[in-house]
Amino acid sequence: MPANLDDKLVVALSSRALFDFEEENAQFDEDDPRAYQQLQLSRLDQPAGQGAAFKLVKKLLGFNTATAHKVEVVILSRNDPVTGLRVFKSAEHHNLPITRGVFLRGRTPYGYLSPLKADLFLSANPDDVRLALEAGFPAARVYAKPLDATETHAHEVRIAFDGDAVLFSDEAERVYQERGLPAFEEHERTRAGEPLPPGPLQPFLRALHALQRSSPPGSAMRIRTALVTARSAPAHDRAVRTLMSWDIEVDEAMFLGGLDKGPFLQVFEPDFYFDDQLAHVESASQAGPSGHVDAGVVNLTRRSQRP
Repeated sequence: MPANLDDKLVVALSSRALFDFEEENAQFDEDDPRAYQQLQLSRLDQPAGQGAAFKLVKKLLGFNTATAHKVEVVILSRNDPVTGLRVFKSAEHHNLPITRGVFLRGRTPYGYLSPLKADLFLSANPDDVRLALEAGFPAARVYAKPLDATETHAHEVRIAFDGDAVLFSDEAERVYQERGLPAFEEHERTRAGEPLPPGPLQPFLRALHALQRSSPPGSAMRIRTALVTARSAPAHDRAVRTLMSWDIEVDEAMFLGGLDKGPFLQVFEPDFYFDDQLAHVESASQAGPSGHVDAGVVNLTRRSQRP
């Protein structure tokens, strides 16, 4: 029987999301990539440093045991196969058991998310992230490198999510953008019993929840999730009821009423945080790795206003 990725949490990510290739990337010329390729080849035996998603990947791989392979991490990269040599050597150096990779020499990789059955795609390329989201895959642009490599809560994967346009659809966010806060609060109060439609990252949270539930009691690794949202009472009600309707639990919920999320995330110490608004991602980057989910009305408006 051929190998398959059924019943696994699959994370696909670019080489720049996993490793720090920013110095090399500065040398990249799309019209003539030979200098970049030669630089990577010359550094073949020089392990790359940690990228924004490194800690998240390392901890998720910790769910795998000798008898149960629950998490698969696949490199899905615009890089050429020569650079792929360095990627796998770097993974080996950092004791990351990553054995699968797709290297496409400049071609956009999102089409391969379907055969990989990916639950999440992380990339430093905003176009690849947008195309993945449009194709229906949970995806985010890695926006900030970790401030340091300090190991925190080593046996716990901590992931935080924004609500509207991330875990939930942008239905309510559209009301807020078009009609303001009072209309938004009234809209959510009168629809408290109606679950919000799923947002782009909901399938990933569901996959995390399934991974947590499949882990036996006393497992070495666990997952801790948080909802970190600008919502406040009374709009909190619909958010909580929506999660309940999905039979998904989060460990922490922060209804901040527009307060800066950064200080709260510094306390939570996420291994990764997802938000649809760049300003919030910038604030969150002070707490650790974060990703921009280029979805929803806010990003649609932002893109339409580009010169």
